Amino acid sequence: MFSRAAFLSPCRSLSRPQPLPLRLCGSRLPSTFHIRLLSSETRSAIDQAIASAPVVLFMKGTPETPQCGFSRASIQILGLQGVDPKKFVAFNVLEDPELRQGIKEYSDWPTIPQLYLEKEFVGGCDILMSMHQNGELAKLLEEKSVLVATD
Repeated sequence: MFSRAAFLSPCRSLSRPQPLPLRLCGSRLPSTFHIRLLSSETRSAIDQAIASAPVVLFMKGTPETPQCGFSRASIQILGLQGVDPKKFVAFNVLEDPELRQGIKEYSDWPTIPQLYLEKEFVGGCDILMSMHQNGELAKLLEEKSVLVATD
């Protein structure tokens, strides 16, 4: 449960904009505006970040010191659900402006935090809260085998 901003350091010196091939983001197509702004280098760095662990959270701050209430709530929800820290990684978007904007464009989701499970975008804090309350998140996390093993 550490910030991995250094992992995305190639994002810091990138130039924008470059047209990219059309790619599906979840079940929605990203808008043309977003496709043009997200450089291939930033997209690649985000792809690598998302692939770095089964549970990936892009947040403001770190799990130990969240810098906004929504990031804090998301960390608390994942903790209450029993997500295995060995299968979890968080990226602090406040440390990298390219990452902060790029992740919004990548997912076509306007807010942070953003949760990915096994490379698939789940949603932001509002989605996590709703899924937590109705039991969908517990089922999903169990299906993905990302919970701390119980004896």
